[in-house]
Amino acid sequence: MFTDKVELKDFEKMDPEYQDLLKRVLAIQCDCEIGGPHLYIEDMLPNAPTKLYQLVVARTAAEEVDHYRKMARLAGDIGEDVSYVLSWPNQKRYVEAFRGKITTWEDFAVFGFLIDRVGRFQLEEFEDCSYVPLAEILPTMELEESAHIAFGTNLTREMAEKGDESKERVQKSINYWYVKGLDMFGKSDSWRSERYRHWGLKRRTNRQQRAEYTAEVNALITDMGLDIPDPNEGRLYT
Repeated sequence: MFTDKVELKDFEKMDPEYQDLLKRVLAIQCDCEIGGPHLYIEDMLPNAPTKLYQLVVARTAAEEVDHYRKMARLAGDIGEDVSYVLSWPNQKRYVEAFRGKITTWEDFAVFGFLIDRVGRFQLEEFEDCSYVPLAEILPTMELEESAHIAFGTNLTREMAEKGDESKERVQKSINYWYVKGLDMFGKSDSWRSERYRHWGLKRRTNRQQRAEYTAEVNALITDMGLDIPDPNEGRLYT
């Protein structure tokens, strides 16, 4: 297991596998950061229920764009141009959860509750990782991501507590995004995941991350009085 700390000046001296893995994970992270706003900004910014919620949508999108900027700078520093993810269509995103479109307030809320929570798990993987510049940019990003999650979680709970049609609509969104979130962790037996861990770029296996995430969100979903969806229905990765 690789335990050294790598600065930017050391990057070109590293094993080619390390270089390739770091470039790949930064490109995917950039795509996920910019992918969120591309899902919801067109419909949610003008159609949020209140002016205050419009401001929340705008601020969330701005922070995600800034997360992209920070990750893109790291990628550019090591020779990886990720600007292409700014303009390609949602259908080409690396992660399937970002290939659609958010058109309802329930989906926006549940996206924050479930999908931004996956984003937090992904950022946690880089804490104290072997590439120092990546570890150094995390604190602000994690703080902002936690705020997105809290907003989505609280809004989902409020919708569920209204009961009747509101609860039915939010349950429908939970059913859709739940499996998307599980799939975001990739294959449980991923070979590449093990190589990330070998080089100190990640801490947990895909299986471990998914298990911890599932335990966390299942407890919250149950506490909201909602049903936990079938974790296997519509899954792409197990």
